[in-house]
Amino acid sequence: MIVYVIAIIAATGGLLFGFDTGVISGAIPFLQKDFGIDDGTIELITTAGLVGAIAGALFCGKVTDYLGRKKVIFASAVIFAIGAVWSGLAPDSMNLILARLFLGVAIGVSSFAVPLYIAEISPTNIRGTLVSMFQLMVTLGVLVSYLSDLFFADETDITCWRPMFYAGVLPALILLIGMIFMPESPRWLMSRGRREEAMHILNRIEGESNAEEVAHAISEEIEKSKDEISKWSELIKPGLRTPLFIAVGIMFFQQFVGINTVIYYSPKIFFMAGFDGAISAIWAAVGVGVVNVVATLVSIYFVDRLGRRKLYFTGLTGIVLSLIALSMSFVFAGELGGTGQWMTVIFMFLYVAFFAISIGPLGWLIISEVFPQKVRGLGASVGSLSVWVFNSIVSFTFFKIVNALTIPGTEIMIGEEQVGNPAGAFGFYGIIALLALVWGYFFVPETKGVSLEKIEDFWRKGGKPRNLK
Repeated sequence: MIVYVIAIIAATGGLLFGFDTGVISGAIPFLQKDFGIDDGTIELITTAGLVGAIAGALFCGKVTDYLGRKKVIFASAVIFAIGAVWSGLAPDSMNLILARLFLGVAIGVSSFAVPLYIAEISPTNIRGTLVSMFQLMVTLGVLVSYLSDLFFADETDITCWRPMFYAGVLPALILLIGMIFMPESPRWLMSRGRREEAMHILNRIEGESNAEEVAHAISEEIEKSKDEISKWSELIKPGLRTPLFIAVGIMFFQQFVGINTVIYYSPKIFFMAGFDGAISAIWAAVGVGVVNVVATLVSIYFVDRLGRRKLYFTGLTGIVLSLIALSMSFVFAGELGGTGQWMTVIFMFLYVAFFAISIGPLGWLIISEVFPQKVRGLGASVGSLSVWVFNSIVSFTFFKIVNALTIPGTEIMIGEEQVGNPAGAFGFYGIIALLALVWGYFFVPETKGVSLEKIEDFWRKGGKPRNLK
């Protein structure tokens, strides 16, 4: 089916997102030696990409509504390719910070434009599956980055981090070339009065028997919102406050359950767990990447079968229990010895798996569904912007939270260096995951099998999220 091909090509933007997220993890041990930098500078390098992503998400919402989804995704691929080369060539830490700031813009753009594009080209009955391909590609990107790190890692060559970054050029070229042949969003075309072009695409993706009905529903919603203007102030009007709160809320919890501390710093965390050597820690991180991909595939299979809410509550419950167990494994690391190392690995894998079947893909899916056509680009931009703001906070504060919440007497030795114990940090993220369960009961909507136009009409009538079906 043509729509699957379109979704897979577009979702390559998620692979870029994931690659950039994960590549820094394996590069960190070598960067620190090559540039002679401390954990604080590493946090700045990591956070620079996130700040760039914030800028991309903030300023490209209106651009996406004005120029269309396809052109913006294409532009993000170009920026990513340039940023990957710049990162690899960086002569010092300041240049690397600037390169990752630039590269982050592409990630911020693709993180909202790709799910939005896929949602708008997808038939209602498989929309969840297709949009979730974005998260699958994110997890594949993380895994590919870990494998790339492992391939280039060389304990005898501290500059081996450079080709780790260069490898990101390849998926950027795949997305760039692929998007040349992809159609524009039919919903965006209809909103611009280009009905004939939209119908041509709808006939291909919906089938000629359904295309006219879908086009009619889109036209009706466009007519209802013809007096609305695509601007930021629209998002705080009464009919849109609920989807805005949902978008920001679900992305807050997606990030503050702490998942990206594992993605960014997994080798460092495995050092804390007792693993010896950068390459063995990267191998453990590869295991995290594999679990992430497999669990996301499970989510894709079930998202249009079980629905969003069931996956959300199943996953969040598992996240709470996994984080408690992970915290305890670090508290008693000294007593457990080698057994504690593998308990840490097992609980880390479970934590990642439960995240990947639930709030990981569901966050991106839901923000692409809940906003009306007129402000869908802006709304998805706010959701994506929220991700990067919260992600920046979590990544920049992880080591600070570790040190602040370390129980005296449980400090960990890495070589000759004494560091904090992450048990308190994982316990903190577990409490937030528990709050996410409560919040989700009231605010996570069930959008399975509900058309984008029906969702839009539901908010117009003042419906409560948990009653949507």
